[in-house]
Amino acid sequence: MHFKSYIKLTKETSSNKVSDAIEKTVSDISPKYIQPFDFNSHKSGLLLGNVQSGKTGHMLGILADAADHDFEVFIVLTTDSTYLQKQTFHRALTLLDTFCVCDEQDDIRFLANEMRKPVVLILKKNVRVLETWKNNLISSKFLNGRPVFIIDDESDAASLNTKVNKDSEASSISQKITDIRGLSNSSFYLQVTATPQSLFLQEQFSGYKPEFVYYFKPGTGYLGGNFFYRTTEPYTENQIPFAIKFTGEEELTDLREDDSSVPDGMQSAIASFLIASADIHINKSRSSCNFLVHPSVSISDHETIAERIGEILNDLLYSIRNNETFTEVLKDAWIDLQNSKPDITDFEECHKFISDMLENEKITLSVMNSKAKFDIDFEKGINIVIGGNSLGRGVTFPNLQTTYYCRKSKKPQADTYWQHCRAFGYDRDSNLVRVFIPPSLFKLFAELNNANNAMIEYLEKNGPEGLRLIYPKNVNPTRQTVVNKKKVEIIVGGVNHFPSFPTEKNTLQIDDLLKELSDKDDYHTVDLGTIKKIVKLCESEFKNDWPNEAYIKCIESIQDKDQKDAILILRRGRDIGKGTGTLLSPNDRRLGDEFPNKTVLTIYKITGEKWGKEPFWIPNIKLPKDKFFYNMGE
Repeated sequence: MHFKSYIKLTKETSSNKVSDAIEKTVSDISPKYIQPFDFNSHKSGLLLGNVQSGKTGHMLGILADAADHDFEVFIVLTTDSTYLQKQTFHRALTLLDTFCVCDEQDDIRFLANEMRKPVVLILKKNVRVLETWKNNLISSKFLNGRPVFIIDDESDAASLNTKVNKDSEASSISQKITDIRGLSNSSFYLQVTATPQSLFLQEQFSGYKPEFVYYFKPGTGYLGGNFFYRTTEPYTENQIPFAIKFTGEEELTDLREDDSSVPDGMQSAIASFLIASADIHINKSRSSCNFLVHPSVSISDHETIAERIGEILNDLLYSIRNNETFTEVLKDAWIDLQNSKPDITDFEECHKFISDMLENEKITLSVMNSKAKFDIDFEKGINIVIGGNSLGRGVTFPNLQTTYYCRKSKKPQADTYWQHCRAFGYDRDSNLVRVFIPPSLFKLFAELNNANNAMIEYLEKNGPEGLRLIYPKNVNPTRQTVVNKKKVEIIVGGVNHFPSFPTEKNTLQIDDLLKELSDKDDYHTVDLGTIKKIVKLCESEFKNDWPNEAYIKCIESIQDKDQKDAILILRRGRDIGKGTGTLLSPNDRRLGDEFPNKTVLTIYKITGEKWGKEPFWIPNIKLPKDKFFYNMGE
């Protein structure tokens, strides 16, 4: 009854494609995890989507279905943002018409319902709010004999214990969530995010490592990582997606200086936005057109750049009135956009619209950060917004056509940077969308996209068990405060890994596996499956000396359509003793270094005399260079 009503209202307020996707998610999750729930245990799972791919609709669909299977008390946790909490509350109130949907101040409504309808509490992850509602749940006794179903939206953002590396009690938000889960003798805790790195690096007993993961694919028309950042190295010009436009590496420095000229990248970004706005409004294809500027975390930068953009718009108006240089920048932007949208509105008509827009001050310029209050309807008009952290996680910008991004970090965090991808979404005109970004940041996002694709492909095939997160050198998967540094395993690519205490065990099996391969060839190109079989057969007297299962999981994490083969260097009859470094000859070491982006396994059959053993095999594995493989150990 509840899900049927929810999906009916969803179809009335959105497309059939959206409701079809939600129905698929529910039909996949419900029989496996919700319907078999025993109402006597605590279960956790993860609903994984892409940035701005419609996760809210899916999580509310799961909630409605759970109510059809005897769950009655639901809590939806949002980030500590009044705007986002209200947004989620109003959406739930609109679509969950068979529930008692309560806002944070609705304690009287909650009590008066007396569980006649299933209850949904929409709460911020705020210490005061969570403590208040913990007490409300205790005093009401509504959880007596009932499980609690918690949906934690952006669960990696504020829910995790930030004191995991300190000898102290858990951090406040984490403890409050744990307390609420413990109010009932059973609970279903569904985490929701597009950046689950920190969740996968939780210890098993923490309560925050998901037992299962369900990934739902984005719907038709979604522009995401593969649209903006899919490419391969080296980054030749014809491989860069058309929506990407490179800026100078140091434009932020120029923007900070009042007396410097406006950098070319910013000029081009503004011009591109104005042309896109003109085409969209002339053709009435959308009700708004938005431009996002994300320069840094510094509030002073936001204010300075807002002033600079205001000056640029004034200069542009002057330039248009006097037919001066900036008009040429507009023409260049129009030509660029015409390349991807051949039927774009004629330049003269766009030029006239832009002139009118500037003359009549139809552009709204605003700053969004912790100090600047904002109450802008981005569904209407022509808007430019500048900010930092407030532009990240959870904030949706409809019709976002232009993005200018130059925020840098010496040690970037993968999940934080991926959440900055506000350009992702459904309602953009794909032919007019542009992201202005320095080449170094494009390279970072391309690498993050590859890592994200590899993670999702592994999860779809294998589930979360054994997952290794792969990131380039100098990129952390997540913030270090929420991961137990003593337990996390890191395997470094481009480094030779070998056992110091190899055993003769499985020698005959390895002989048989390699019998068709000559040791006279410099190397063999083999599939990664063969490498996994060899690595599994090789053992050490001590587990940590040669963690072959860990290496296998690393291989599986990169075993996607971009990398299926590896290099095998095979040598027999080697008379090498103990304590000789990596056991590699100088020639074989140099040979392995010729394949920095491949998995290289060098395996020697040792005569064994200097070891006091029969002949046996010693492996040496080198994973792709500059890749770091992360996993939470036992």
